[in-house]
Formats: sequence, structure tokens, C-alpha cells
Amino acid sequence: MTTASINRRTFLLAGTTTLAHAGLTCRASEPEAARRFDLGPGKVEPGYIQVLPETNYTKERGHGFEPGAKVVGIDRGGNARHSRFCTADQPFYFSVTVPEGNYTVTVTLGDASGESATTVKAELRRLMVEHVGTGKGKLETRSFTVNVRTPQIAGGGEVKLKDREKKDEWWAWDEKLTLEFNGRRPCVCEVEILRVDVPTIYLLGDSTVCDQPHEPFASWGQMLPRFFTSGVAVANHAESGESARSSLAARRLEKVLSGMKKGDFLLIQFGHNDMKSVSAAAYKADLRRFVTDAHKKEATVVLVTPMNRRTFQGDIVTNSLKDFPDAVRALAKEDDVPLIDLHAMSKTLYEAVGPNHSGVFFKTGDGTHHNNYGAYELARCVVEGVRQNQLKLVKYLAADVIPFNPAKPDPLDEFKVPASPRTGSTPPVGK
Repeated sequence: MTTASINRRTFLLAGTTTLAHAGLTCRASEPEAARRFDLGPGKVEPGYIQVLPETNYTKERGHGFEPGAKVVGIDRGGNARHSRFCTADQPFYFSVTVPEGNYTVTVTLGDASGESATTVKAELRRLMVEHVGTGKGKLETRSFTVNVRTPQIAGGGEVKLKDREKKDEWWAWDEKLTLEFNGRRPCVCEVEILRVDVPTIYLLGDSTVCDQPHEPFASWGQMLPRFFTSGVAVANHAESGESARSSLAARRLEKVLSGMKKGDFLLIQFGHNDMKSVSAAAYKADLRRFVTDAHKKEATVVLVTPMNRRTFQGDIVTNSLKDFPDAVRALAKEDDVPLIDLHAMSKTLYEAVGPNHSGVFFKTGDGTHHNNYGAYELARCVVEGVRQNQLKLVKYLAADVIPFNPAKPDPLDEFKVPASPRTGSTPPVGK
């Protein structure tokens, strides 16, 4: 399946304007009404908050556009509710203050008198909606679920954040739900945000998994939400430079466990940094701690082997991770835990294009960290692992997700995920 074929199919609940249609409910203990925002000038419907181009985000207001883009408001006239919208000739960000939790966001996109093309990302470049194109007078509605978190741990204490997390990566930890509207001509009519009680897919891992803050780096974890419906949230607690042991020391597992409930999922992928400091046996013992503690919460744990680096010998990718992938495989077998063998699938993926062209998956000059295209293809490998393991997560896969063969990656010229405006030259931690 090519990216183009993905884009041609309905991705989520098209036409859904309220979350009742999606079968989602608020937490009974914390009933909250949806917050509805009407973007653009003109008449505002009852129950909606108007957002004009000059509505900048402040803590006091609790919503608004982030600084940077020159947002324009357009009113096509008439009484139609969607005759007005906000747009810009570059990506722009819209933030709303919310407590920690999962939120299903419904966006209405399009222009009553023109064409539009919109991609939606959330928080730190998490891909939510991929390339929605609308013709003149056509509107599209998409729903997706975003996890919002803070460093505080229920019961006391907080995650030991790295300096980079307090600066470049702060949007992953702050009090806001931030949406990035990107694409050739993003046109946003409405945004609806509703807190929901849905299963959560927690991720723990290193720089190849985490939400990378800046282009041109990207990781599979931040591409993963695109492949799921709004009935499940992805909470990415991976962080650049972490090993299983350092992640434990930073209290990242503790943070995950503090919010985990029966029916949630935990995907774990370490190894790139572990091999520099501990033996494979110690690494395996560290991973078992994650498995054991998450099982106490009645969550489904999935072990993911670390993907290969770009280490070719001739036309074959050699294993630079030594016996660490085998340690993960052994633990999965011993503890009867589902395994996604990303190490094997990435080898197939890289070899499919060969040593001279495999750089297309990576940030230029880097054989470990990926760009948007590489991260997207690895996310497709992970999703294929979910499907092959017949995990309960399969029922939450988006309607357009079909089997993926790593030996036949999506053509690069059909890849339509636009780069985000935030760029940086500081590489992720770890090689």
C-alpha cells in the first residue's frame, strides 16, 4: 500500500461532528463538556468560542494561536456555520489549556470557496491526520485522540526531566494541548476538544522512539498515532539518550504506571544506548522490570527489538547491536510476551533499497536517527507487528491500514507528510 493509496481512503470518522457518534464518553468521575472553537470572523454559533487571527495564546485566556505564523481569518459570508475559517501560508499552531489526560479532538477543515490541503500534528510533531485535501466548497471532519501529560507523578514526585525536555521539548510536558496545522493550504473552520476515557498505548524507549522536537529528525513513536482511530491514545514517554536503566532512574516507568489502567498497552524498545553501558544479560533483567510492573496493572506489554543502524556490508545490513536483540527475543519467549521484531523488519526495509539509497530513511549523515519518511516506514513496521500478533489493538487500527511488507516500502515521491516549522541542528542523544 502506498502513501497515496492511504491518502485516498477515508482515514477516520469523516463527517463526525460530535464524539457521541464515535461511541466515546467522558470519565464518569470528571464530567466535562466539549470545548468548541469557531475559527475566523463573522457570526458565532451558540456554544462556540470565537478565535480570530489576533487571538494569541495566553495563560489567562487559556487558548489561542502560538507566536510565529501570520494567520488570516476569512468569512465567505452567508449563514452557513462553516463559511468562515482561519488559514496561513505557513504552518501555524493553536493551543488550549487542559489538565493531564486523553482528549479526542475533532477538526473541520476546508474552504467554502476554494481548495485546501491540511495535515494535523499534535504536541511535539505527533502525526494525527495525514494530508486531507478538499475541493471548492467541500469540507472534511476528522477525529483523533491526543494524550497530554505533565511531569508530576500521582502519589508524589515527578519525572527527572533532561534540560532539553525543559526547553526544546517542553510542549510534550506543559499544560497545553497544542495542534499544528500544516500543508499546502491548511484551512481550519472548527476545533472541538473533549476529554475521554479510552485505552492508552504507552511507549517507552530511546531517541528512535521519542517525539523528536525538531526537523529533520523524527521517530516512529511520533508517527504511530496516524494509524489508529480516535478510540485509543498514544502516550509517548520515550526520551532521547535513554537506556532501560536510565529510564527507570528518571522515573519514567513510574510515571507511566501512575496513569496505567487495565486494558492499556505498553510498547518497550530500548537497546541502542544500553549496549554501551551494560551486558545483554543486565539489559534483559532491566527490561523484565518493565514487563513485570506493567503486568501488575493488567496492561498488555509488547516488547520491540531495536531497529538496525545503517550498517551495510555489501548489500547486507550487519548487526551492530550484538546480542541485545536476541535478549529481547528471549525475554519475550520466557515471559510469554508479544514481540515485534523491528530489528528484523528494519533489516528487510533497508536492504530493499540497498546501501546506496538507504540514506533516504535517515537524517543526512546519521546512520541511527531517522527523518520523517524513515520514521513513517518504521511506524508501519510496528503497526504490521501489532497486526501479525493479533493484539487487541487491531480493532483500533484506522480503516485504511492494510498489511505492510517492509521489502516494499512506500515510494518516497508519494510521501506527503510536510515538514514542521521547528528546525534545529542539535542531534538526539545517543548513536
